[in-house]
Amino acid sequence: MTTVAAYAAPAAKAPLERTTVERREVREHDVLIDIKFAGICHSDIHQVREGWGDALFPMVPGHEIAGIVSAVGPGVTRFAVGDRVGVGCMVDSCRECDDCKAGREQYCTGGNVMTYNGIGKDGEPTYGGYSEKVVVDEDFVLRIPEGISLDEAAPLLCAGVTTYSPLRRWNAGPGKKVAVVGLGGLGHMAVKLAHAMGAEVTVLSQSLRKKDDGLKLGADHYYATSDPATFEELAGTFDLIVSTVSAPLDFGAYLGLLKTDGALANVGAPEDPVSFNLFALLGGGKSLSGSMIGGIAETQETLDFCAEHGIGAEIELIAASEVNEAYERVLAGDVRYRFVIDTATI
Repeated sequence: MTTVAAYAAPAAKAPLERTTVERREVREHDVLIDIKFAGICHSDIHQVREGWGDALFPMVPGHEIAGIVSAVGPGVTRFAVGDRVGVGCMVDSCRECDDCKAGREQYCTGGNVMTYNGIGKDGEPTYGGYSEKVVVDEDFVLRIPEGISLDEAAPLLCAGVTTYSPLRRWNAGPGKKVAVVGLGGLGHMAVKLAHAMGAEVTVLSQSLRKKDDGLKLGADHYYATSDPATFEELAGTFDLIVSTVSAPLDFGAYLGLLKTDGALANVGAPEDPVSFNLFALLGGGKSLSGSMIGGIAETQETLDFCAEHGIGAEIELIAASEVNEAYERVLAGDVRYRFVIDTATI
């Protein structure tokens, strides 16, 4: 075991504080990564504060990890010391179910192992990226292409693939009209990716406060959802709506913005149940779907796509000591558009 410094929440809703955690010795197929940068995802806050249910403490959050390989096990074939790599939301899965065999490890029916707030197959708790180092099986390590800086690449491991996946699934591209609900950590990536795929992109945000940003990121149009006229003007407009917000929506109103056969894909995860009238789906043969991160192959595809199109996250780099303040700023919508921890400051 190796002791490394980390930032952890000692208990639910407690402020994060500097501590140490134990990392396992490098096994046959393991990769030891010196973490350089770790993104702060809204899901980190949900889990630290048990917004999604009971959690394991102490908790070291962080599943947007970018770093450099510093050691490999004797059986590792895909990575070498010095490689630029990333780790996303998962560090293992059953590898035997139909979903795992199809490259959709995020839906593993045997139970995947999350990067933090999980239990590994060895029975030990997993600790995330707000730390100096991590040990991960090579099958769950991603290659970060040249052309993307590591700090801007870190959020692609969650925010990037989380929005890329539904855009690909619903065939965003030339001739398609795509709306993105919310311009935050996820939303700004959805805008960049949909634009790069060739779709006509509209941002639907509560206000016009970030309109200039949205247009610079690649949006063609920007509307305020606080204005009832928006829902009248845009009725029946979109092939796909990607909702990135974690607040409950008026689904009936948003489904009304879809064309016949259109789809509303949710990647945000509200803590409270939502309800709507099913006639909003039946009229127009519309689809309401969910999407959770992406499999390992699709995450690599996301990274490669971003490198090809010169896409990185818009980030604000912070010291580890600023993490609690950063959490409050995320909740207040005061970040443009992803906090990334410089782990050298841990």
